Formats: sequence, structure tokens, C-alpha cells
Amino acid sequence: MRALYTAATGMMAQEKSVEVISNNVANMRTTGFKRQTIHFQDLLYEHQRRSGAPTSDQNTQAPAGLFVGSGVKTVATPRIMSQGNITMTERSFDMAIRGEGFFRIQLPDGRTAYTRDGGFETDSQGRLTTKDGYLVDPGITVPQDATSVSVNQLGQVTAMLPGQVQPQALGQLTMSRFINKVGLESIGDNLYLETPGSGAAIDGTPGGEGFGNLQQGYLEESNVNAVTEIAAMIQAQRAYELNSKVITGADQMLQATSNLFRG
Repeated sequence: MRALYTAATGMMAQEKSVEVISNNVANMRTTGFKRQTIHFQDLLYEHQRRSGAPTSDQNTQAPAGLFVGSGVKTVATPRIMSQGNITMTERSFDMAIRGEGFFRIQLPDGRTAYTRDGGFETDSQGRLTTKDGYLVDPGITVPQDATSVSVNQLGQVTAMLPGQVQPQALGQLTMSRFINKVGLESIGDNLYLETPGSGAAIDGTPGGEGFGNLQQGYLEESNVNAVTEIAAMIQAQRAYELNSKVITGADQMLQATSNLFRG
């Protein structure tokens, strides 16, 4: 019976929806995390009678067709790239982007990754890195004897050194943005990769046209909303239950038909 397979696709789709929701909830405290949503499409239809088909020899036509669907499929899990809350950390190497843009990160294999997580550290050579030791691009090196480091809203990095009255310039932080940032590929570790769907990276500086500015001593929180996720979870659970009831109902109908044959 077709209903068994159709309802099964609905159960599998809602199971995938719960998996997406659980990942969102698990990352509620992940810096710069962007929540995912899930999109569905209906599957192919069996056309048993098309609308407009002749219904008699007198040229009468069917006003509506007879189409039987075969279920649902999951087609995309795009990220919602809205701004997360900005919270104070008072750490010199924590930086939040207020507005559009991503930090550029140099991966060990030479690729460039992108992130909204501005929780940076310095390595043994004073180079600015992510928590996994990946270098920030362009490179910024902090002198070991620096007494303080400042990053203004335009991404200009300076440091105070012993015996100097004026701060010393260390470099300029830059950012990238994308025409379709939803098309970026997530690779874990709060990192994204450019894809054909995202378009090529557009580079610029904080505060420039189309780019946000930087806030030193702050981090951007996840944009996951607990209430929204709970509501989505309830909807997915109820849809799963309804599909399971369809399977139970179809099974009972098949059993009744089988009993007729046995009788």
C-alpha cells in the first residue's frame, strides 16, 4: 500500500528535522554559531487523470486532475546568518564583528577558511591564531614585551611597548563577505569554506562599505533561540506521530483485507 511508504518518508523527514534542531540546541553556547533550519519538498506524483482531460464524447473536460503524491524529501538545511548577541569578555584578543563579514583564517593545508568566532589567542611566536592554532589572515604578530594591545573599530592593531609613548602599529585586520553567505560550507571548528554556491569572497576592511566594524573585548554569541527551537521540536514530534499513525492505519487496512481472503 502506497500510504505506508509515503508516511515513512514523512517520518524520515521529521527525524532529520529533529537532528537539525538538536545540533542547534547543542551549540547554544558556541561562539559565532549560526542556527540551521530545514527545507522540504514534495516527491513525484502519479498522474491518474490530468486536469482538462476529456470526460465524455461531448467534449466535456475534467475541471481538476487526480494526482497521488509519494511523500516528502529534505532538500536543504540553510543557516540563518542573523547577528548574535554581543557579550563583553574584557580579553584583549577577543573580537566581535558587529554587522557583515567574516574573519579570514589560514588552514594548515593552505586553504582559506572564514569564521565569525573572534576568540583569538597568540602562539609561541606572538602570532594571532584561533583556539586551534590556525593563523589569522593577514598575519598579526604581537611583540613579546608588549604591555597592551588595542584593536579599533576599523581593525587597526596597535601595541604599547616599554619605553615608548606612542603605540606601535602591528597591522590591519581585514574581513571577507559573500553574495550568498548561506552557501558557505561548514567544516566544523566554527569555520566555513567558500563554495560555488556562496560566490567568491569579497575582501575589505572593518567599517568599509558593506562591512561591519570590530568590537575588541567582546564576542558574538550563538543566534540560537531556545524558545524557537522548543517550538520547532514540538512541531516535528507531532508531525512524526501523525505519520506513524498513518502507518498504523494503513497496516490495519491491509490486515482487514488479508482477513477477507482468509475468510
